[in-house]
Amino acid sequence: MFGLGTTELILILVIVLIIFGVGRLPEIGSGMGKAIKNFKKATEEAEIDITPDEAKEKDKLQADADAAKKVGGEKPEKHTVA
Repeated sequence: MFGLGTTELILILVIVLIIFGVGRLPEIGSGMGKAIKNFKKATEEAEIDITPDEAKEKDKLQADADAAKKVGGEKPEKHTVA
C-alpha cells in the first residue's frame, strides 16, 4: 500500500491522534468517506456540461430559428444576448 509499512502507518496514526484527538476521529473518518464517495460518483458520471451560459443561449436561439424556417412560419423574435 504505497510502500508504507506497519511502522509508518502506526506512526501516522499516533500523529493524527495527537493533533486531532480521539473525539474528532469519527468526524474525520466520516468526512473522508463522503469525499471519496462523491469523487467516485463524479468520475463515473457520463457527461459534464461546461458550456458557458451565453453559448447555450446562442445555440437555443439558432435552433429556434432553424425550426421556424423548417415550418415556414413567422420569423422568430429576435433576442439579443448580453
